[in-house]
Amino acid sequence: MNTTKQLRISPLQAWILAIRPKTLPAAVSPVLIGSALALKSGHFNPLPAAAALVVSLLLQIGVNLANDYFDFKKGVDTEERLGPVRVTQSGLIPAQTVKRVMLGTLIAAGLSGFYLVLIGGWPILLLGLAAILSALAYSGGPFPLASNGLGDLFVFIFFGPVAVCGTYFVQALQLSNLAIIMSLPVGLLITAILVVNNLRDIVTDRQTGKRTMAVMLGDKGSRVEYVFLLSFAYLTPIISVYTQMIPIYALLILISLPVALFPLRLVLYENGKILNKALAGTARLTFLFSLLLSIGLLINGQ
Repeated sequence: MNTTKQLRISPLQAWILAIRPKTLPAAVSPVLIGSALALKSGHFNPLPAAAALVVSLLLQIGVNLANDYFDFKKGVDTEERLGPVRVTQSGLIPAQTVKRVMLGTLIAAGLSGFYLVLIGGWPILLLGLAAILSALAYSGGPFPLASNGLGDLFVFIFFGPVAVCGTYFVQALQLSNLAIIMSLPVGLLITAILVVNNLRDIVTDRQTGKRTMAVMLGDKGSRVEYVFLLSFAYLTPIISVYTQMIPIYALLILISLPVALFPLRLVLYENGKILNKALAGTARLTFLFSLLLSIGLLINGQ
């Protein structure tokens, strides 16, 4: 018997499960860094910054709902999954309801982004369309990105360079080399969140034919990938400070190292459901790192 169907929770609690609040730092972090860079360069504009945050949050929620719905429809989510409860698979919310809300959320993201298109023009339009299509293609369509080893790459691209540089562009109306470089650490850390998720699910994903990067790399390779992502996330600002591209205060990121050790230890030595704690820990690390980096970029003024 599917014990998840016996859960007795309110509709509100079910929708909170569906949107996965613990993943939302992944939507906030790149906007935070992009806006800090805009402020540093004297181009900060609160309205586009706020709109970028709304779009980012809606896209993240849309991706979460799409993943919940499409993985259920494709038979990827089963009773054996080790991750948090999926509302569609567990029967907490009907599949068609999840689908409608998912589409509505992505449409709302598009409508919210229309203001940014008016400001940023066709580059923002192209980025927005690409982001929405990727949100649908991540788990859905004839060639799901997540099921064909491309999830890590697309998460890095859209939560790193696209989100940070897009946020900066709608405020500064230009792109900078610094925005591109500072987009790399947050993209690496958010990709690390996905790596933990897929490492936890290697066995069940392999059984259902879902070929994530973790399935392709294997258990040991996925752990090495996680270490690589965290290492280069920290090395990028350190090298940037050494080359005097950014102020030394950006080394405030080192304060987050103790926070990084908890999920790192779990990823290196643990398996199964306990990796859910590593996933949440990596999400917390991503937000703290982004906050500290943003503060460090701004302390020395322009």
